[in-house]
Amino acid sequence: MNLHNTSYPATSKPEELVPSRYALKVGEIDVLVVSDGVLPLPTTMLAHNADPAVRATWLHDMFLPQDAFDWALNAVVVRSGDKTILIDAGLGSDPDLHLPRAGQLIKRLEAAGIDLSTVTDLVLTHLHMDHIGGLLVDGVKQRLRKDLRIHVAAAEVKFWEAPDFSHTAMPPGFPDALRATAKRFVKEYGSQLRQFDEQHEVAPGVVVRRTGGHTPGHSVVRVASGGDGLTFAGDAVFAVGFDQPDWHNGFEHDPEEAARVRVRLLREIAASGEMLVATHMPFPSVGHVAVAGDAFRWVPVFWDY
Repeated sequence: MNLHNTSYPATSKPEELVPSRYALKVGEIDVLVVSDGVLPLPTTMLAHNADPAVRATWLHDMFLPQDAFDWALNAVVVRSGDKTILIDAGLGSDPDLHLPRAGQLIKRLEAAGIDLSTVTDLVLTHLHMDHIGGLLVDGVKQRLRKDLRIHVAAAEVKFWEAPDFSHTAMPPGFPDALRATAKRFVKEYGSQLRQFDEQHEVAPGVVVRRTGGHTPGHSVVRVASGGDGLTFAGDAVFAVGFDQPDWHNGFEHDPEEAARVRVRLLREIAASGEMLVATHMPFPSVGHVAVAGDAFRWVPVFWDY
């Protein structure tokens, strides 16, 4: 895989003190990882089924705070042939949740020289609000193409008609916010949804596949060209999921199935030697997966700049 930066304009604003996008090529396909900001959450969300002492040790060994830390929020832009594909749409803005450092995707796409009107397809890994909220920001819908195709698993749309939160462990306010955001999104964009059952080719070399687990319709996207490959894993993989793949994340609607999905996916990517990007891995979250006994090891790429 060629990791040299592609020709996205370098127009960072002065207030952007850290990088917010990272470009690479997968064969002949351009890929751009864009940061939507960070989401501060309690560390218990990483593993609500783990022994607190074991979780505390893991956090200590990773030089992370014990109470709360910032989860990355990443989205991806893919250019394949004549299609420009946005994978997930970021958090947007929810004033009731007080998350001012998240919801940066739209302005960062603009800074990268990506006009929303050029996006031909949107792929949603699932309908949690940090993956769809950017399209609900005031003025965004009017800037999108009228024929924008939004690809999402049919099982995901069905789930949010009456979502089950009985196996999650979220902070107060989040279930109501997730439910309301998904309902609003389907209402506003329902006519543009292109639902698939198990797998769908969005563009040459760009395939979305339902995994379930995190949510019933959770999906991953594989980009492949010229013998190279990269999988955007959405919320199937979190930073702790390599060392402790059986730890349950608080946002998982079926945590036991999510753990099985995580192990299968990580083994698959490790065996292929291809690249992995995930929503909540530290930006730019581009790396490889190695098998380490019964667990895994995350191997970040060396930045090319």
